[in-house]
Order: sequence, then C-alpha cells, then structure tokens
Amino acid sequence: MARNVVVTGGGTGIGLEVARRFAEAGERVVIVGRRPGVLDHAAQEIGTNVTPLVCDLADPDAVEAALPALPARIDVLVNNAGSRETVLGAGPHAVLARWRGDFERNVLTAVLLTESVRDRLTPGSGRVVTVSSIAALRGAGSYGAAKASLHAWNHFLAAQLGPSGITANIVAPGTVAGTEFFGPRLDDAEVARRSARTLLGRIGESGEVAAAVYFLASAEAGFVTGEILHCNGGELLGR
Repeated sequence: MARNVVVTGGGTGIGLEVARRFAEAGERVVIVGRRPGVLDHAAQEIGTNVTPLVCDLADPDAVEAALPALPARIDVLVNNAGSRETVLGAGPHAVLARWRGDFERNVLTAVLLTESVRDRLTPGSGRVVTVSSIAALRGAGSYGAAKASLHAWNHFLAAQLGPSGITANIVAPGTVAGTEFFGPRLDDAEVARRSARTLLGRIGESGEVAAAVYFLASAEAGFVTGEILHCNGGELLGR
C-alpha cells in the first residue's frame, strides 16, 4: 500500500530529490514550502504522486491553517525546510536578527509542523527524518547552533515516539551540489577546496542525501532511531 509522505522544503535541492525518490517509488507525496511557483514547478517536474502545499512553516498560524490540507495519516515526515539568515553586521540588532532568523528557519520549521501532526504519524511504522548539516558538528555561528538544536530535539522526539513504534532520525549532509544554499559562492575554486576536505575527493549530490533519507524511512530501518546519519564523504568522522 502506498504511503503518505510529507516533505518540507520540497521544491528545490535536497527536498526536491527526496520528493522525487518517494514519488518514483509510488508513494503519495505532499511537498511544503513558502514559494508557490517553485512548488508548482517541482510538482510538474516530478510528474506524478506529488501535491504542492504553500505554507510558511515558521509561522504557527500558517501551520495551523495548512493542517486540513495534510493527510489524515502520515507515514513519513521529512523535515528538510531550512536556510541561512543573510543579515550581516556586528551590532546587537544584526546579531539578534541573524540568530533569531536561523532559529526560526531551521528549528521552528521542523518543530512546529512535527508537533502539530504527531497524532497523525502511523503507529508501528511511522518515520520522521530531519535534515541537519555538518555545520551542527563543526561549528558555523548561528546556523550551526540552530542545526545542533535539531540534534538535541531529535533525541527527545525519538524518546517520545518510540513507545508508539515510530522512529525519528537525522541526516546531516556535508557540502552538496545543486542546492540554493551556497548560491554563487560555490564556484569551481570553492568546490575544489571543499572536495579536498573529504576522503572521497568530491562534494555530494542531492540524490545521495535523498537515498540516506529514503533508507531511514524504510521498513528495513525500523530498529534505528534517535540517530544521526552523516552523509559528508568523510569530511568529518566519528561524531
């Protein structure tokens, strides 16, 4: 039987490849994001089994308004939505905007939706997979701190959901090509520099991260919970 899958940030990059992976496997996928044009284009690109849903996941009122459009039973929830706050400056107002923005965009976007649909997660087989970042472990200011918050939250969530047979895990990618995160900063020189930091001598692809997410959402991963699956080509080991 086809599963109901919700992928946040499903319009581009890793989220798009995650949505594609599930849809091509015959699952029913809802992709959630802030930009209607991006979501519509992603749904058309994937072609079948995908429904776009516009929602600002950092806004509790928007999340509440979106709940009727989400499946009554959710088998897989992929918390992928996130971005980096671009406010610059060293003054207290700029620091506050940067830290608050990164927390809202990367933590609240996962927590508000997950807590709102906890009762819809399928007992015995439900899966929650949250996409974090290598930045949570190697340090990256407010962005790294926000991603690290997801790790602590996931431990709590796994303990809360475990008695119902529902797993909660993290995928923490390193540098990945084909996303909006780096923009023009990821030029050839930067790709070479980042590739040299890995054991494999290259950066990752969105589809490789999607494969890790897909595994954690599978029946075969039913005895894995509260874990962080690193997908970074050996850039960071043993954590």
